[in-house]
Amino acid sequence: MESIYLSTAYLAPVQYYSKLYHYPAVYIETMEHYLKQTYRNRCTIAAANGPLSLSVPVEKTDDTKCLTRDIRISDHGNWRHLHWNALVSAYRMSPFFEYYADDFAPFYHKKKYDFLIDFNQALQEMICELLDFTPAVTYTDEYRKEVETDFREAIRPKHTPEDLHFQAHPYYQVFSEKHGFLANMSIVDLLFNMGPESLIVLKDSWKSF
Repeated sequence: MESIYLSTAYLAPVQYYSKLYHYPAVYIETMEHYLKQTYRNRCTIAAANGPLSLSVPVEKTDDTKCLTRDIRISDHGNWRHLHWNALVSAYRMSPFFEYYADDFAPFYHKKKYDFLIDFNQALQEMICELLDFTPAVTYTDEYRKEVETDFREAIRPKHTPEDLHFQAHPYYQVFSEKHGFLANMSIVDLLFNMGPESLIVLKDSWKSF
């Protein structure tokens, strides 16, 4: 186990962060042709009515082969306000939301990013700091079709690929009595519910052989 390739992701799921934590070298793809309806611009949180998908709108392009690194965020639909309200509604009763809220709020109220990959990167770096680990991440400057461990397309909504090293480890969730445990939600679900113990869950979610 040496390196893994991942896509960029907006508030990526627990499975994604388990890769960031366990692999000694992580390559995040920037030179691929951008794919829609993936975690590149969306996340899934555990809301009062069950799983809720939040999508960052991106500017339309006439180029069907636009590179991920060139995808721009759109201001359409006041999405920042909607995403923040959704996070508050879903997690205000969680044990650690109040503790971390001030770290996340600027991304929805003050900081503005032109490019999706920069927005995702800044959020990911902040989340890893809160989780208290520093992944060895490199952003690609060329596209390689064949790579050692390729999860660029594997971790995506409504798709459960074979992943021999990941097994969702149950943890406390605000609405678990209503919905049961919802596996592989966004990393914010784990962080707001478990706080400093989130790292233990990431460790326990890893299956070794």
